[in-house]
Amino acid sequence: MTLDQALAARRSIRNYDPQQPVTADELRSIVAAAIEAPSWKNSQTARYHAACSPQALEAVRAAMPEFNQHSVEGAQALIVCTFKHNRAGFERDGSPSNELGNGWGCYDLGLHNAFLLLKAADLGLDTLVLGIRDAAQLRAALQIPEDETIVSIIAVGHRAADAPRPKRKEVPDILRLL
Repeated sequence: MTLDQALAARRSIRNYDPQQPVTADELRSIVAAAIEAPSWKNSQTARYHAACSPQALEAVRAAMPEFNQHSVEGAQALIVCTFKHNRAGFERDGSPSNELGNGWGCYDLGLHNAFLLLKAADLGLDTLVLGIRDAAQLRAALQIPEDETIVSIIAVGHRAADAPRPKRKEVPDILRLL
């Protein structure tokens, strides 16, 4: 699959086929792609906690509001995305390099997640990024270290039905050439 094909194929899926597995090798492959993303001074602060077992999947679902729980039914993996805080965007003495501070960790994680989503599409996997979650509950359930900021959850599975491509803005709507 070419990059253009992966960009066109990727959708936010809210209807997964529970009978189609996602393998550990596929999860390793999508995280390996994420590792290739750029980061602040190559700090590579992104971390992924992949719930795959029935117990871990239920623990992550329980940390979501009901409408998100329905959106991920049948997904075979729920990846909690975090970053090591106070590293990207910070000097060695611990002071922020600019006004964004930990915003750089979040930015870098977004870059990593974009690569992850595209690799998932390349492998024929479908995804959904979710931001409404109970971080404290996730931290306790998955034993996520205190030095990691919990940002999002990515559902991974195989779509049960095709999803239409949502309308996108045109390039002139978002680009100013100066």
